[in-house]
Amino acid sequence: MILGIATGALVHYQAGAGFKTSFATNVKLLSTIFIRLVQMIIAPLVFSTLVVGIAKLGDLKAVGRVGGKAILWFITASLASLLLGMVLVNYFEPGALIKGLERDDAGLADLATKGKSFSLQNFVEHVIPKSFIEAMATNEILQIVVFSIFFGVAAAAIGDYAKPVVYALERVSHIVLKIVNYVMNFAPLGVFGAIAAVVASRGFKIFEFYANYFLYFIIGIVLLWMLLLGVGYLILGNRMKELMRRISSPLLVAFSTTSSEAVFPKLTEELERFGCRDRIVAFVLPLGYSFNLDGSMMYMTFASLAIAQAYGIQMPMGEQLTMLLVLMLTSKGVAGVPRASLVVVLATCAMFNIPPEGVALILPIDHFCDMFRTATNVVGNSIATSVVSKWEGELGE
Repeated sequence: MILGIATGALVHYQAGAGFKTSFATNVKLLSTIFIRLVQMIIAPLVFSTLVVGIAKLGDLKAVGRVGGKAILWFITASLASLLLGMVLVNYFEPGALIKGLERDDAGLADLATKGKSFSLQNFVEHVIPKSFIEAMATNEILQIVVFSIFFGVAAAAIGDYAKPVVYALERVSHIVLKIVNYVMNFAPLGVFGAIAAVVASRGFKIFEFYANYFLYFIIGIVLLWMLLLGVGYLILGNRMKELMRRISSPLLVAFSTTSSEAVFPKLTEELERFGCRDRIVAFVLPLGYSFNLDGSMMYMTFASLAIAQAYGIQMPMGEQLTMLLVLMLTSKGVAGVPRASLVVVLATCAMFNIPPEGVALILPIDHFCDMFRTATNVVGNSIATSVVSKWEGELGE
């Protein structure tokens, strides 16, 4: 990471404009290769571990109980994160600071192609798979989870007859986790590529322009971490220190690459080593990746309302609370979309008559915000999985 910052700074401040652009594009390939290698194993890992986990839970009642506890945590954490972002943006008013700053219109055009306007139909299509093979091919985690739940419950209902299939899938999950160890050896190069590319193209001047906006966002992240770690400590006690030590390595990779997907397989492994039962991890963690993105949630209200402030749009509290509930829905199942938070912000701004092109104002600093959002998502999901394990009485040494 340090080497990436140094190399990127050298290129940005010493090289010509043409070389800067080509260097940033080419060095980012290292990050792309690493993330694609990880994405390659996510679908088989989620399917194999989730089916085995549900089959081992044994019955629909246990699946419903664990799922209910997980969803209860996810909804509470999401609402707390969204509310925190809303309170901070109203108090600090960062929108007034970003008015008229440099815009990234090319980045905005790229985002617009990824986002669709939110509708109930889009939401349902995103959740319910029409083809399991298509869901695997496009890495739609939420759709894979839905199919895996059906498959696992059916396997549990059949009983002994399905045991050979469950046994085979358990062996598949061990093979995939072995591949994880090979892929993680490439992580340092992926981190180097991601950081060098952004520093080479942007330089450090970006922080001069966006210092206050970035500072207020960091204050929000610190408060959110205090809240998450505090609640985690109340439930897990002194084991919180051990949990943070366990996840420190995946946390750093997620922070550096801005991809929580990049650490999903490693996080699965570390949570099981921490003492969470494999069947709980296999069930709760993939759900969390779709429903429990605490850092992204906080940023969504923060960014959406900051853009409204930048354009001088007054939003009464009732409208802000409506936006909060809309974000609660629109943010579900976007884990696999690059820069998912901004895609959701783009769609939400359009719904509330806030100029969506305002997203171009916050795009230049977004990579650095994304690093902290992603790390927070990883912490939130690790605590959620550990807490549900503790509630189920299945948190071992």
